[in-house]
Amino acid sequence: MIESNFNHLQIPEYPRALLKSATGQLAFSPAVVLLGPRQVGKTTLARQIAAMHPNAMSLDLQLAGDREKLTEGSGFLQAHRDKLLVLDEVQYVPEVFAQLRPEIDALRRPGRFLLLGSASGRLLQQSSESLAGRASYLELTPLQVGEVMATGADVASDLTTLQKLWLRGGFPVSYTAPTDALSFSWRTDFVATFLNRDIRELGVNVPAQTLHRFWRMTAHLHGALFNASNLAASLGGISHTTVARYLDALTDTMMLRRLEPHFVNIGKRLVKSPKVYVRDSGLLHALLNVPDVDALIGHPMAGPSWEGFIVEQICALLPKGADVGFYRTAAGAELDVVVELGSKKIGFEIKFSTAPKVPRGFWQACQDIKLDHAYVVAPVLQGWPMKTEQGYSVDVITPAQLPWALTR
Repeated sequence: MIESNFNHLQIPEYPRALLKSATGQLAFSPAVVLLGPRQVGKTTLARQIAAMHPNAMSLDLQLAGDREKLTEGSGFLQAHRDKLLVLDEVQYVPEVFAQLRPEIDALRRPGRFLLLGSASGRLLQQSSESLAGRASYLELTPLQVGEVMATGADVASDLTTLQKLWLRGGFPVSYTAPTDALSFSWRTDFVATFLNRDIRELGVNVPAQTLHRFWRMTAHLHGALFNASNLAASLGGISHTTVARYLDALTDTMMLRRLEPHFVNIGKRLVKSPKVYVRDSGLLHALLNVPDVDALIGHPMAGPSWEGFIVEQICALLPKGADVGFYRTAAGAELDVVVELGSKKIGFEIKFSTAPKVPRGFWQACQDIKLDHAYVVAPVLQGWPMKTEQGYSVDVITPAQLPWALTR
């Protein structure tokens, strides 16, 4: 099990980009709901936030004793109105949202509740019904490039760090493991524990072996267009609606990302199927049985893996209200990522090459979408202006330059 194998390890705390947003939202909203997959660092971040509030109190709702404190009529919430209450693992007690609504209405003070939960559609639905207008929602992703890069490090060190993050993924225990072998072992255990325990506790009643087969199949189709009928046939002839249910389960728990196509009204035949990615590159490599960098570089999935890694880096940086998708037409125009920030449109082509080139379809996509800026993201030492064509100038950038590209 994950806990028994790695309890003895001291995990360094990285400065999480979400800390500023979380503290800002708590200063404004009575409740903040912090969502993220298991082991991603929600509890560690909550401890950092609680340390800023002298009277903070934490309850772990996996524990029967802590759940008992929130039973109806206990008066616990009223008795601790002067404190920041941190409620961890709220997905186990979804009825707590109904209790919080009248309590927040009775005293609408900012920073009263910080709720932590492993993301699920059921959790979001319950909370949105009960806490509409009373809570802010934030998502804690696995570690990002900007969170692990050492300030002032040289370019070679940055590339080593980037390669390590790509291989191991961003779950803190996996990323900070003493060796690649220990990291791989942790991720393999994580997959098994998630399928055999965690997802069942979230109310998903699918046999672990069946869901594992589905997850591995999606890993081999990482970054490809999702075809439920083909997957259904590969899983023994089950219905495509059952496959869609499996996809929803792993998407709701933040294990998979469903990237929808970006539509523009140009009178062309556009691809309508979503792309599906395993959200954490380390888990992808565990599912593909890729234990180290040598195996990864030579693996046929190296390119799609790099693409998914960068997709997640981009999505983690986007503010609320941003729209993200991909663009593809039947005629061959294609762009890996299209981001809409208000009236601004930004395009990203992702290449696993130190000398990246873009196809003709890239330029056609830029013209179809009428981008404001376009970039090629590659594993390079530093970025450079690529070329200008059809009125569009394109820059090659490193993953560390993504924040600049999104805000320039």
